[in-house]
Amino acid sequence: MRRAVAFVGLLGIVAGGVSLAIMPTTRSAASEQRTFLIPGSDGYGVADCISSKAECGTVVANAWCEAQGFGKAVAFGVAEREDFTGSVAKPALATEAPEQPLSITCGD
Repeated sequence: MRRAVAFVGLLGIVAGGVSLAIMPTTRSAASEQRTFLIPGSDGYGVADCISSKAECGTVVANAWCEAQGFGKAVAFGVAEREDFTGSVAKPALATEAPEQPLSITCGD
């Protein structure tokens, strides 16, 4: 009786392992890249690292990409004006320069 129960348990473990092995992953395709725009005043203080392309920017950009399901950051920095449209709020005063968002391009 104990052998039968142990055998059924072993079959359950093997079946679970096989189903996990063939389950699709949540990572993106290897050739797929995606660019994320992040507000410069996100509140975490990472804008200085990313905008200056310092060593800490690489760490932050890679962490951002990994959190989004990608492997690593391909490029990062201040977004070009052509990368975004009217989604950024206009400044309150005409003399105030508009805030440039940050750009992180993720890939594998």
